[in-house]
Amino acid sequence: MKKKESIETRQTAAIDRITGASPVIESVKRLIHQVAGSDITVLITGESGTGKELVAEAIHSLSRRRSGPMVAINCGAIPEGIFESEIFGHEKGSFTSADRNRRGYFEMAHQGTLFLDEIGEMPLSVQVKILRVLETNRFLKVGGTEEVSVDVRVIAATNKDLSQESAKGTFRQDLYYRLKAVNIHLPPLRERPEDIPLLVEQFAREFSERNNRPAPRFNEGSINILKRGRWQGNVRELKNFIESLIALSASSAITEQDITTRLSLSERSSNLPMVISRSPEELDRELLYRTLLELRSDMNQVKGLLRKLVEEKEFEFGTHFAHAEEAEAFSLDEMEREQIRRALQEFNGNRRLAAKALGIGERTLYRKIQRFEL
Repeated sequence: MKKKESIETRQTAAIDRITGASPVIESVKRLIHQVAGSDITVLITGESGTGKELVAEAIHSLSRRRSGPMVAINCGAIPEGIFESEIFGHEKGSFTSADRNRRGYFEMAHQGTLFLDEIGEMPLSVQVKILRVLETNRFLKVGGTEEVSVDVRVIAATNKDLSQESAKGTFRQDLYYRLKAVNIHLPPLRERPEDIPLLVEQFAREFSERNNRPAPRFNEGSINILKRGRWQGNVRELKNFIESLIALSASSAITEQDITTRLSLSERSSNLPMVISRSPEELDRELLYRTLLELRSDMNQVKGLLRKLVEEKEFEFGTHFAHAEEAEAFSLDEMEREQIRRALQEFNGNRRLAAKALGIGERTLYRKIQRFEL
């Protein structure tokens, strides 16, 4: 009996972590209950920060596999060159650094659930092999000659439109159709503002409990300001903002003034809410334009200093940089490094959003982060 109660408690806790009472969240919870009992593949879609992993965890906790492992991986965080080895494992000697046999994520998730987050970032070369595993539950390790059988349920998530990615040829259409047997979509927070009071209460309580301090009260005016926020980073961004607000507040009550003051002090941060008086596209352009203006101002100062140093012969560039104009060209790498650093700072380290703002792919951004040691 105790074991049954423990399981029921764990299941309830998992589904309750998806906070909200809006019709769309209630619909998501009902769908989770409907699909959890089978092994059908589920595709969870929604913007970054909407809580896709929470949905995957709830499905796993309500399934017959709840006593098995749930292995979660971010497909966008694994370099393409080692992706196949990471997910399928490899045999000793299969490549230069393979000094031992290694289990991949599919084997680690045997009799449990494998959560493939950001599956839209999965290398095209691996997608056909993933499709085969979904259909046969069998695969070959890198360097292996005998197939490995596994019993794994796959749940995938993405913030991309995979139908568009398929049309562009960057995502296999057959894999897309196989994954979307059931699609659970999580709407952005700005489309369900009625859930914000519950989320604020939860985040304030959890943060206060972790830090052994009384949870502050939010008055109606402060909640209304938060409900009008844009929240580009969705639930994750709201949580970060609430925790920062409480940490910097000495009061037991949060007022409208506290919210607006915090916004004013942090107006350069894109991770804070903005009252919606313009479209998201206009606000995106404003943010990017402001960042470019700041970069141009900084670089003008750098170029002025370089000219002065060259003219006064106080700085040696070597034979290739004898003139100030050549010194400006020398700064291109530094300009790119600074632009990437600022984008990462603006988006609180979120590589996906930073890459989007910079107009480059996330893998390209990853390589440049490695190159510039950011």
